[in-house]
Amino acid sequence: MSIVEAQIQTPTLLDEVQFPPSDLLSQEPPLESELHLRQILLLLNSLEWLWQNRDDFYAIGNLTIYYSQRQKKSEEFRGPDFFVVLGTERKPRNSWVVWEEDGKYPNVIIEMLSKTTADTDRGLKKEIYQDVFRTPDYFWFDPNSLEFAGFHIVEGQYQPISPNENGWLWSQQLELFLGVFENKLRFFNSGGELVLTSEEVAKNETQRADKLAAKLRELGIDPEQL
Repeated sequence: MSIVEAQIQTPTLLDEVQFPPSDLLSQEPPLESELHLRQILLLLNSLEWLWQNRDDFYAIGNLTIYYSQRQKKSEEFRGPDFFVVLGTERKPRNSWVVWEEDGKYPNVIIEMLSKTTADTDRGLKKEIYQDVFRTPDYFWFDPNSLEFAGFHIVEGQYQPISPNENGWLWSQQLELFLGVFENKLRFFNSGGELVLTSEEVAKNETQRADKLAAKLRELGIDPEQL
């Protein structure tokens, strides 16, 4: 037997190694850029601040969803960039395991497009979210080009969501608009008000306090003495 034949017939160490399913936070590839990460954090922070008094939802970014019909983590899984599940317990999780969550799938999914993922997000993932997950609201957004689109399931098929006069798209599941504001994807309430993050709320309160203090000084009142 030649050396070449021996190499072909003898399994390598890598062939023999069996890698068990991981319990890492996500099995998705790394995010495309810091811009993508900051966009996800912006959505997460603003929604959690808006719903700070609610305990019936789970929102997260870049986390693996396991959905194998045979309940095996080594088989079917996806890691949406951002998703929200309604009607569930609000608690930390290492992953979303459908068969351990009463069969629940995300109510809303948002993918961040990039050069390497755009085709998959517009094609394969859209099909999976429509036909397998049955996720009612699906959106995608490109933090670089600002491409933005949304879909809602109608009779089993995703139909484009029509934008309002501001170009915003309504999420029936969240009862919020999504729209591009200052080159970022943001949430807006039904009255058209921007959903702020906790940091933005704190900044606004500080600015109001500073203005009030300045007005009092104009009136000859020292705000520090109040």
